[in-house]
Amino acid sequence: FCLENTDPRMRGRGIQLLSQVLLHCYSLLQEKEVLHLVLFYESRLQDHHLVIPSVLQGLRALSMCEVLSPGLAVSVLKAIFQEVHVQSLLQLDRHTVYSIITNFMSTREEELKGLGANFTFGFIQVMDGEKDPRNLLLAFQIVRDLIAKDYALGPFVEELFEVTSCYFPVDFTPPPNDPHGIQREDLILSLRAVLASTPQFAEFLLPLLIEKLDSELQSAKLDSLQTLTACCAIYGQKELQEFLPSLWSSLRREVFQTASEKIETECLAALHALSACLSRSVLSSDSEDLLDSFLSSILQDCRHHLCEPDMKLVWPSAKLLQAAAGASLRTYHRITHSILPLLLEQYTKHTQSSQRRTILEMLLGFLELQQKWGHVEEDESTLLSLQAPVCSVVFSALLDPSVQLQQVGIKALTVLGSLQGFLSSSDVELVVDHLIRLALHEEDSQSSETAMEAAGSLACTYPNIFSGRMVPKLEEELQSEREESYHNHHSLQQRCLQALAAVSTHTSIVRKTVPVLLQHFQKVQKGTEARNTQDMVSVCQSLHHVALQCQQDAEGCWYFHQTVVPCLLAMAVQAAMPESNHTLPGEALLEEEVLAAMIPVISAATTHLSPELAAQSVSHVVPLFLDGEVSFLPQNSFPCSFQPFGDGECLEAQRRLVALLMAFVCSLPRDVAIPQQEWLLRELLALSCSCNCPFTATTAAKCFAGLVNKHPAGQELDEILQLAVNRMESSLAEGPCRSQALTLLLWVRPALDEWGRGTGGPSLALTVLPAQVTKALVLRYHPLSSCLTNKLLGLLGDTELGPAAADGFSLLMAESPDVLHKGCHADVRIMFRQRFFTDNVPKLVQGFHGAGPDVKANYLKGLSHVLNHLPKPVLVTELPTLLPLLLEALSCSDRVVQLSTLSCLHPLLLEAPHIMSLHVDTLVTKFLNLTSSPTMAVRIAALRCAHALTSLPTTVLLPYKGRVIRALAKPLDDKKRLVRKEAVAARGEW
Repeated sequence: FCLENTDPRMRGRGIQLLSQVLLHCYSLLQEKEVLHLVLFYESRLQDHHLVIPSVLQGLRALSMCEVLSPGLAVSVLKAIFQEVHVQSLLQLDRHTVYSIITNFMSTREEELKGLGANFTFGFIQVMDGEKDPRNLLLAFQIVRDLIAKDYALGPFVEELFEVTSCYFPVDFTPPPNDPHGIQREDLILSLRAVLASTPQFAEFLLPLLIEKLDSELQSAKLDSLQTLTACCAIYGQKELQEFLPSLWSSLRREVFQTASEKIETECLAALHALSACLSRSVLSSDSEDLLDSFLSSILQDCRHHLCEPDMKLVWPSAKLLQAAAGASLRTYHRITHSILPLLLEQYTKHTQSSQRRTILEMLLGFLELQQKWGHVEEDESTLLSLQAPVCSVVFSALLDPSVQLQQVGIKALTVLGSLQGFLSSSDVELVVDHLIRLALHEEDSQSSETAMEAAGSLACTYPNIFSGRMVPKLEEELQSEREESYHNHHSLQQRCLQALAAVSTHTSIVRKTVPVLLQHFQKVQKGTEARNTQDMVSVCQSLHHVALQCQQDAEGCWYFHQTVVPCLLAMAVQAAMPESNHTLPGEALLEEEVLAAMIPVISAATTHLSPELAAQSVSHVVPLFLDGEVSFLPQNSFPCSFQPFGDGECLEAQRRLVALLMAFVCSLPRDVAIPQQEWLLRELLALSCSCNCPFTATTAAKCFAGLVNKHPAGQELDEILQLAVNRMESSLAEGPCRSQALTLLLWVRPALDEWGRGTGGPSLALTVLPAQVTKALVLRYHPLSSCLTNKLLGLLGDTELGPAAADGFSLLMAESPDVLHKGCHADVRIMFRQRFFTDNVPKLVQGFHGAGPDVKANYLKGLSHVLNHLPKPVLVTELPTLLPLLLEALSCSDRVVQLSTLSCLHPLLLEAPHIMSLHVDTLVTKFLNLTSSPTMAVRIAALRCAHALTSLPTTVLLPYKGRVIRALAKPLDDKKRLVRKEAVAARGEW
């Protein structure tokens, strides 16, 4: 009835219903049904304009049918092209037309190609005048497919270009809260893909790009340059020939005159692309070599600027020359043949260090381009023919008093050394001498560091020369006893140690430097001066640097491990031996600072071992600590047995070495079996709960945690964890070891989270979960885990342990630098922080409200630690409920609470301004009060927050403007420079 009704609105409703049904069931139709429906819908295209939208929806459904008879796709498109004025339709209906065309192009390509250029012309009519960005993205894709799939364009190339290029450059600003999410960049990239899709557009596009380059609009310049760069990937010499002079003129003008770094960068990229395009072009015997003439123009316009006394256009010219030279080996040879001799001449001509530095930096740019092409070819390279003057210039720069010129010279030296065959052996030896002088004796620390980096880089290329010449000289300097001030001698030794580490980039060199470092460590250990502690820390830092550089080389890694680890353990064991039965040794090596520096050395030497070699090593180290088996140690004749887990005050020094055991066993690969592991765990547990030394108790707890983290699930793990829980609860209840028990609780509690999951190995990964994680992972707790978490929360109300328990929340949420991170092969689970937050912050809030006034600060401190380590997107969602509590925390007298809360609020002011605006009065008052805090760090944090307040809506801030500006005048006179700096920034913004 509806389909035959004389009222067009009623007919439209009937066709709309039919089309909606077809959109749901088009895949079920048979071929004859599709044919019948197509013919019906084609006839309806001649109907009243009110009916057309519903007809197009039906045709879209039919265009997706797989049983469409041959010829029907062509028939439908012809009907649309002839009967429908597409641009008079609404946006959604135009989108439907583009969808029909897209569907047919993906399934009926050969049929559509049978239409020849008529299909292209029909589409041009459909698209002409389109303005909606949603439709344009689809239309641009169709044009790209027309070209990429080789549809016939016929005589309509220019028309197709015109119908798309009229949108160039794209001028579109998405409306606020646009649900479609189309950005200007989406349209730019889509249109660029069309314009740069075929060389057939070149004769129309290149004049357009030149015109836009000459405009005043920066966005148009950028778009034109980026499009030109894209076009060069498919153009050849023929397309570019006519327009090269104009293109070069525009590019040169922009680089010489523009103040925009973006424009300059894109100009250089376009010049590079043009030169590369011309380099790729295959020449016939009678054609002109456009590349040569193009490079001649560049040289003619840029070369003379390098000789101007004021050096005004030196850098723009150099950048243009380097952009062209980097395009191909041919362009490099052509330009360097003309430019390198000129630069060398100018360097000699100028005497000022600043001018020489500029010239050497330009020379360095060309040298770095040579690296791109690898081996220096003798027959073509200008660089090889200029070897002597280039080396002379670089070496003279190293001797110049100007630090800036020295650093450029060092960089140039590094590049020259990396060019295979450029430096002779005698040149490299001279390089080594220069680097030693700069690394050790140059007053400027930056030049010294640069020289060490260069030595490390070049040592990989010339290991024999560096190990035979540089290492012995560094060793000699390290061992020399000079009659000079302690400060100068100490500084020289520090630099020697750093240089030995920096140069250890090849296994053959490592075999020379490691013994030198260990020998110096032993020498320092035997000294009696108070400075020995810092000297030993310096050696450990150098050894750690070497260990990190060895990790990627299996041979070097194993050599370092089997040489350094036993040696360090032997020295530590020797130092821990009591001089008599009643006295404790006063060895500097047993200082906490030195042991802490040895931990990363042993850890880095262990993490990258293969499982087989790690198993070989662990079979020696663990028996050393459990059985006192010292036979594998060098110099293993000790006055008494090594019993770090034994009883007695005289063994306190030996117990400190558990830190080294932790560094070793907690860095082993997860699949390496640890001998006597259950015994070791029990000893560590006992030590962590009973030892009076905080350092020893903490490292024992960490070691226990690291082993439990990798322990396979099963009855053995359950038993040791139950033993740990019982031990902690009894120690926390009463007695002198409450703080040790709390430390163990903080390290072991997360292991029980994982233990309760029953999903494999336990995890102590609370401190190593990535800070970037932003989604909560709800996991079921084992009852024992919840019990211990509640125990920790309960300790916040303890007047003795409450502050330490509150600080423990920082430990639970922060990353661990020594154990329990992925670098140590720990079992790390993601999103622990979110889960901990979800489960425990409500309890912290509840505990705060019910706590007495003397312990409320503990709950605030614990809460601020948790929030401070939580990913900010997660925190923002919980902000409305937590913000009042954070504001209350600012009134707490504990400076740690204040600092932690301020650091938590600062990013929230930037990321959640609308929520923070609701509390602006309180925030302003609190921040201004804290700018007068007696603690400098609190004053700085408060000023940063006051600065961040300016990101709130202006209408919210205006009532407070005068008050804040007056209040911020006081910290402008603060006695600390860093406070004054923040005050200036904050007050200026207000």
